[in-house]
Amino acid sequence: MIALRDLSITIAGRRVVSDVTLPLAPGQVTALVGESGSGKSMTALAAIGLLPEGAHASGRVDLDGRNLLDLPERGMDALRGRRMGMIFQEPMTALNPLMTIGDQVAEGLRRHRGLGRAQALARARERLDRVGLPAARFPLGLYPHQLSGGQRQRVAIAMAIAAAPDLLIADEPTTALDVTTQAQILDLLRGLVRDEGMALWLITHDLAVVSGVADHVAVMQQGRIVEAGPTAQVFRAQAHPYTRALFAAARHVPPASPARAPGPPLLRVAEALREYRLPRPAPFARRPVLRAVDGVSLTIAEGESVGLVGESGCGKSTLARAILGLDALQGGAIRLDGAGVGPRMPKDQRAQVQAVFQDPFASFDPRWRVDRLVAEPFHLTGRPADWRDRVAEALAEVEIGTEAMSRHIHEFSGGQRQRIAIARALIIRPRLILLDEAVSALDVQVRARVLDLLARLRRQHGLAWLFISHDLSVVRAITDRVLVMDAGRIVEEGPTGRILSQPLHPVTRRLVAAAPILPPA
Repeated sequence: MIALRDLSITIAGRRVVSDVTLPLAPGQVTALVGESGSGKSMTALAAIGLLPEGAHASGRVDLDGRNLLDLPERGMDALRGRRMGMIFQEPMTALNPLMTIGDQVAEGLRRHRGLGRAQALARARERLDRVGLPAARFPLGLYPHQLSGGQRQRVAIAMAIAAAPDLLIADEPTTALDVTTQAQILDLLRGLVRDEGMALWLITHDLAVVSGVADHVAVMQQGRIVEAGPTAQVFRAQAHPYTRALFAAARHVPPASPARAPGPPLLRVAEALREYRLPRPAPFARRPVLRAVDGVSLTIAEGESVGLVGESGCGKSTLARAILGLDALQGGAIRLDGAGVGPRMPKDQRAQVQAVFQDPFASFDPRWRVDRLVAEPFHLTGRPADWRDRVAEALAEVEIGTEAMSRHIHEFSGGQRQRIAIARALIIRPRLILLDEAVSALDVQVRARVLDLLARLRRQHGLAWLFISHDLSVVRAITDRVLVMDAGRIVEEGPTGRILSQPLHPVTRRLVAAAPILPPA
């Protein structure tokens, strides 16, 4: 039995987690939910002995009657991986870019189970197969940079479960995954809990996921647990005002934009083709070819909001890079307002399309202050004399004060960073903005505010959106039309409401069926 008892955490004399008591029973899934900055991840890091420098934990983290807070680092090092495992939210920072995925999954088995390299690699192959990375497409010799975000997260999960720990801490483990992969991973984690008797501690902002997988749930606000109990009971009662606020944000739909008369296409993609050569499966073998984008055609009209959905690896991000002019096509054509799109397109044309990415922190130079970050797109148009006023205006549009201009990006929360990223995309007034999983990492309350912001900016500026997401509830809320992609092809398209309510293609039906559903109010 693993349990937290009266756990408190202070950082630089400031208490960030207060008196948390949370039992983590074997064979049970316990969820911890709350907004960003509420203390969820810090609580988990204290339990596994990975608090940042300057943080101090008090109280108890009991494992087999021992208080883990009293153990030295050497003692905790022997437990991590063998008795306790953790899946982190951002897989690229959790994986070693210089090691193959096979060696990374095998490393814990060799260290904690004493297996030889060959035996550990064989077990690693089994774990990778189990998380949906079959040997035919994902040999052990691949490196993390050769995988998509969802695929890297599956490798991180395989690493965490390799040695079958007693406690698995999963910190937003499915945030980067499409809905079908998310359902598979959650089924896998439930199976491990059931078959191996492990305790699963699930930290997430997705209440629909919690409703489908957790036996117990605790709601955390500002470092304190304000409501806890069996999941069905807590979701039904919603006794605390903060719990009710989380549910209201999860169900929030931004105001609809007024209907526009269809106009000529702003963006036209015709029979786009993009291929990649894969690593050789064996020495001297021919290198197989992956057709990531296979004859895709689509249009986006001025002021239209279009969603693009599909499983990880279906080609969404490859198509997005081609639309942004970052990758050249090997066939077909992309035209923006009648002019060709590609790596050599002129600056004034490139300024017509901007992007907002999933991880805003990774898309900013941490050495620059916010004023310089937001002004960065001016290199395409020339920096005007009043550039600082333009930066202040762009920040004001996304509800960020001008005092932020002199600060660095690490000083902001995830939601604030994403709003700054939107301000950067807006500052040169593009006609099309591509949003690649732009709200998937945000908690439900911040996500609701960002969706409202996007809807307002679209109404004010007549912007066209291409919204790439695996979250069908977000796509339903913010797009007029949706495209479904599978194996590099568009397999279904049409009005969002019709496609998601009455899907026709088997891939679309699978996506809709796999999407977690929040219980009715």
